[in-house]
Amino acid sequence: MFSAIYSEEEVSDYPLVKQILERFPEIPHVCCERYGEIFNRNSQDFRLQKRAPALILAKKYGKLVLPSPEGYGFKGGKTFYFSHMLNCVYDCRYCFLQGMYRSANCVLFVNYEDFEAALRETMQSCSGPSTYYSGYDCDSLALEPVSDFCKFFLPTFAENPQAILEFRTKSTQIRGLLESPPLANCVIAMSFTPHEAYHQWEHKVPAISKRIEALQKLQKAGWPVALRFEPLIAGPAMGDHYQRLFEEVFAGLNIAAIHSVSLGEFRMPLDFMKNIVKLYPDEALFARPMQTREGLVSLKQSESESMTQIEDLLFGFISPEQYYRCEM
Repeated sequence: MFSAIYSEEEVSDYPLVKQILERFPEIPHVCCERYGEIFNRNSQDFRLQKRAPALILAKKYGKLVLPSPEGYGFKGGKTFYFSHMLNCVYDCRYCFLQGMYRSANCVLFVNYEDFEAALRETMQSCSGPSTYYSGYDCDSLALEPVSDFCKFFLPTFAENPQAILEFRTKSTQIRGLLESPPLANCVIAMSFTPHEAYHQWEHKVPAISKRIEALQKLQKAGWPVALRFEPLIAGPAMGDHYQRLFEEVFAGLNIAAIHSVSLGEFRMPLDFMKNIVKLYPDEALFARPMQTREGLVSLKQSESESMTQIEDLLFGFISPEQYYRCEM
């Protein structure tokens, strides 16, 4: 799974660190003083690392729960995000993380108790409902068998029903959820693109059918599920591609019970885009006509490739009350 496991000396006695190292005795283990020595060093080969990334076990300092970017999620009370991981084990060519970080290695912050304390403090500071996104700098569930993220944090949200936790993911690692009592305030939000985009750009990601099957199991077990059709990448026959995807996804779900559904365009900060183009200069996706607005790069669209067109198709399956447009 990993080419090596680095761990900060400060976390060497953490039970989770010991558990991970015992589980992978065959993987080389290297101690380091701070994760930045490995993760932030210059002259790294991102593409080579992505083939066999290392796992870095570290302690996170500073502000652990942050206000979410404007337009990122659904509306309703204050919104926040927290990142127990940096980077993703999947290799989606359009992912902004490739332009954000120098390294393709994954960092797992193991000081869960500090995150929990920060979450509780933030929840207490909110007089009404609040939402917490765990999949902004990583995939929430992709490393669940290693991280035990759900196992640790679900009790915190069980004790705070006004706080909503969203797991943003493409992963089918749902066993930990299925083995736990469902929580009405914990939403598993699965991301999808059409088959054509999946085969072209979503390397190492579980098949669409497997993700749908995971959602069906979760919904049957009583977990709230949500759908994130992001990023929307304009192209020929886009309407036909999304119609097929919608038919496949919604056929096996209780549509009325879906928590929320969103669409979001392909976009990222200009500096991130420049870094990704350097990594993949031959990628046709980045050769398409682009437009820049307020520091964000997005694809130019024709009238036949518009967000509105896909929204109209989507409303053939869901109610407008279930929908929001992701602006980030």
